[in-house]
Amino acid sequence: MPFLTQPVLPAGTLSRTPQPVLPTRDGLVLRPWRDDDAPAVHAAFQDPLIHQWHIRAADSVEEVAGWIEEWRAAWSEEHGAQWAVTDAGTDVPLGRVALRDVRLGDGVAEIAYWTTAAARGRGVAARATSALAHWAFEEIGFHRLELTHAVANRASCRVAAKAGFELEGTKRSALLHPDGWHDMHLHARVRDGRRPAR
Repeated sequence: MPFLTQPVLPAGTLSRTPQPVLPTRDGLVLRPWRDDDAPAVHAAFQDPLIHQWHIRAADSVEEVAGWIEEWRAAWSEEHGAQWAVTDAGTDVPLGRVALRDVRLGDGVAEIAYWTTAAARGRGVAARATSALAHWAFEEIGFHRLELTHAVANRASCRVAAKAGFELEGTKRSALLHPDGWHDMHLHARVRDGRRPAR
């Protein structure tokens, strides 16, 4: 049975070229993860706030090295794309920004992020998210980007708003964290800039 619409983005849209480096022009660079980033990621995941709002722990640098291999493979497999958010002057990792659950045919992906404790309060997550969204819409042609976070994570809600992601609603009891089930806010941006109906 044929489809009545064409894919928004064809297979190969991401994998036909190497994962790009994305400068934000405001002091940050989004670059692919490297093997030598594993100690920095491991250190970031020892932070209590990472434990509070994420569902994954990092027990060793070797474990994180495996994650980085998976992150790099996700680009060629076109189901995700992960960038290290680094200081443009020092190349020190300040966090991560990613496209998850990529559905090229629908032109949809979810943005996710975290920052190191030392980078918080500097707008790193919002700036990186804005830069990634610009690239995804203008360079690649995604139609819709979603962003979810625990309702109780007010800092993440501020990041979403600063990056232009409108709050669309609440997904009740949608994600299990170490302290129990959390309601999740759903934010989104669409390429043509249309705001949700009120």
